[in-house]
Amino acid sequence: MTVGYIMLCHTALHRAAQVATHWAESGSPVVIHLDARVRGTQAERLRSDLAAQKKILFSPRHACEWGMWGMVAATLDAARLLLERFPEVRHICLVSGACLPLRPPQEFAAWLAGQPETDFIESVTTADVSWTMGGLDAERFTLRFPFSWRRHRRLFDGYVRLQRRLRIRRHIPEGMVPHLGSQWWCLTRETLSAILNDPRRAEFDRYFSRVWIPDESYFQSLVRLHARRVESRSLTLSKFDHQGKPHVFYDDHLQLLRRSDCFIARKIWPQASRLYREFLKPEAETAPRAEPNPGKIDRLFSRAAERRLRGRPGLYMQSRFPAPGREGALTAQPYTVFVGYDDVFEGFESWLSKSLGARVHGHLFAAERVEFAGGATIWNGCLTDSASLRDYDPQMFLTSLIWNSRGERQTFQFGPRDSQDILPFLARDPHARISMISGAWAVRLFRQGGSFEDQRREAARLQKIETAMIDRLRAAQMPGRIDIRPLAEFLEDPFEPLEALLGELRPGPLRAMTEPPRLGDMAGFGRFVQNLRNQGMKPVLLGDIPLDEPVVPGRRAARNRLTGENGS
Repeated sequence: MTVGYIMLCHTALHRAAQVATHWAESGSPVVIHLDARVRGTQAERLRSDLAAQKKILFSPRHACEWGMWGMVAATLDAARLLLERFPEVRHICLVSGACLPLRPPQEFAAWLAGQPETDFIESVTTADVSWTMGGLDAERFTLRFPFSWRRHRRLFDGYVRLQRRLRIRRHIPEGMVPHLGSQWWCLTRETLSAILNDPRRAEFDRYFSRVWIPDESYFQSLVRLHARRVESRSLTLSKFDHQGKPHVFYDDHLQLLRRSDCFIARKIWPQASRLYREFLKPEAETAPRAEPNPGKIDRLFSRAAERRLRGRPGLYMQSRFPAPGREGALTAQPYTVFVGYDDVFEGFESWLSKSLGARVHGHLFAAERVEFAGGATIWNGCLTDSASLRDYDPQMFLTSLIWNSRGERQTFQFGPRDSQDILPFLARDPHARISMISGAWAVRLFRQGGSFEDQRREAARLQKIETAMIDRLRAAQMPGRIDIRPLAEFLEDPFEPLEALLGELRPGPLRAMTEPPRLGDMAGFGRFVQNLRNQGMKPVLLGDIPLDEPVVPGRRAARNRLTGENGS
């Protein structure tokens, strides 16, 4: 059983010569088609390098432009030459100059010998195709395409529009059903001979010469008229990205290619010296190999496509900037935002930092400056505390802070006094865990004192801002990561939400703490809220604050809750 190869070459001719020599020295004949656009000096050098190989021939040259008839014409001429000069060949495999055998040629020939009447070619009808790019599935067979899609795009598109407007439809040859599939096939001698010698060959060639991308439909359609048994798959490992461009394999794909168990792969980077060195070794492997199955590595390609489309969470760059609605997580890892806690508790940041054993930021989006943990003026990634630099692009500021602090959970304070430009981003980011005490700004306002008229005016302003904040957060419809509690409800048991938050931020048993956070003096706060109402302001976000001093859990009970003691 002998396998013959047709190689379509146009670049990296030194690599094509290596592969052709490898096949020829194993006893497999090779016919090389060299693109007519390759310069004469390069062509002569290739012929000279392969002159000693009697099993390597060169077929008549055609200009092979993508999507045009030249590639099919080149394949037909090469196939005729191969069949005429090497009668011992039973299977013919079409490859490119960028292909590389992944298993010994003798093993490939032995495998094909077990299936002597099977043609391996991807061949599906247009109704079953979902991978074509450009919106031309059935129309590629019913319209004419005399212009190059790459070189004359305006003429190409204009002529398509004209044919649609005039309702021009080509006649598909009688008895033939158009099929599509990969260009790279492996056909039996009988099937390929039947295609070449078909009495209607001139009719088929004339028709397909004006089909768009005929190299993906000519053999795929005609094989259905002549083959005894078609196995609709290509034996060449060839993967494409979301734009229809082939994946390129590099040296670091060595183990991936081996794991595929495929016989041939494309497209190999010409500088991947390790791949060529490892797979073109003269000695054949003796260990039994599994059936070729490119599906085994499809998961990795799917992940690569996902990475290329969306990038890594929280890492932004020109080539992979996420599109709205498709970005997934906007930051590199989860983080927590506290809204109003530092208004209610005294020294909340230092207490939380001590409880977690981690750094806790203040108000990162304060109007005056960025309040990094510990009063730092520079943070990881050379982020400065300049408010103007931060506000130039708040989203990139936060994503950079999270990205450059990977491995350390970031927590910071936020509120209606801060710059609100970051709020839409927080509402969309699945990594944001937001815990909010609505109306907590009233506690800070109450403790600051001053003119009551100024306090009422400021309270109205802050409530308006916070109302917009709550509307934005609730519109995100992610209740699992956004917790909003009115101040009155929070003051009924202020340590219960802290207990839940600490359990999330610090997994495992809670460490004993000498004191819970200090709630501060609330005497007279109920009267302050009532005075706001009396002066015409309705503090709806606070909830039902009683006129007398709110009752809160005692210090011992609070400490028992947070440390896990039973109180006995």
